[in-house]
Amino acid sequence: MRFNLIGPFQIVDGDGRILPTGSPKVSQVLAVLLAHSGDPVTPDTLIRELWQHNPPRSALNTVQTYVHHARRLLALPDTRPDTRPDAGPDAGRPVLSTHFGGYTMRVDDRAVDIKVFEQLVARGKEEFRAGRCEAAAGALGAALGLWRGPVLLDVPKGSVLAGRIVHLEEVRIRALELRIEALQLLGRLRELIPELRTLVHDYPFNEWFHGRLITALHQAGRRAEALDAYRSVRRLLRDELGLEPSPDIQRLHERILGPPRGPAQSATALGGVPATPAPARTPAGRPGRPG
Repeated sequence: MRFNLIGPFQIVDGDGRILPTGSPKVSQVLAVLLAHSGDPVTPDTLIRELWQHNPPRSALNTVQTYVHHARRLLALPDTRPDTRPDAGPDAGRPVLSTHFGGYTMRVDDRAVDIKVFEQLVARGKEEFRAGRCEAAAGALGAALGLWRGPVLLDVPKGSVLAGRIVHLEEVRIRALELRIEALQLLGRLRELIPELRTLVHDYPFNEWFHGRLITALHQAGRRAEALDAYRSVRRLLRDELGLEPSPDIQRLHERILGPPRGPAQSATALGGVPATPAPARTPAGRPGRPG
């Protein structure tokens, strides 16, 4: 039995069939237990997730009922054991135990996609720190390949799940950045231009993604497109936040405008920025970037 929390919530049996996940509240309880698999979850945590600050008087009994339904869902018969070579000894059947102070879901980490995702990202970071960029890009690519859409797309979310989702989103952004960095060190940044265009659309205020797109276009000999990408992020930041691009982005812009080879050329201007590199500074009268 496997559990997919990235994208729509799914319970998948050993034959690959998608099983029912119960009512929205039961799915919500199951999602909390799976997100904290191996750790005890108190009834107060589930009450806070389900009703925030306005629980009904029957909240504790209702939580117990939801847990009972969750246990029945997990007890649905599997016609065959999970015989995949990577299946751990507990991958076929999770255990939901009740104990003093709460509930614990015990399930092999390899059967929960968010656990697999976090493990692959951790491996990618280790490989990158060791200088093995090809292995790092592979592990991080495998992690990002698990992303089928927003986490728990079709499950109601309270503060407990929302906090876990924010954490996973941050891990995903770091994985995206690290994979791009690894591929850049391997000399393969130009391959990522379509993906980088998508990323700057999805994360418009992430200047790091913008910087890599500008760099990739410039390295590909697409100088005009690189300058257009710079103007786009500058316009976005000024219009939406009243900010200038970061000093790193401004220096990148100056390098693109500078001479590709040979001695420094006479200073010219394009878009109001001198071609000769100069220290990045915020024009007078415009708000500066936070330190």
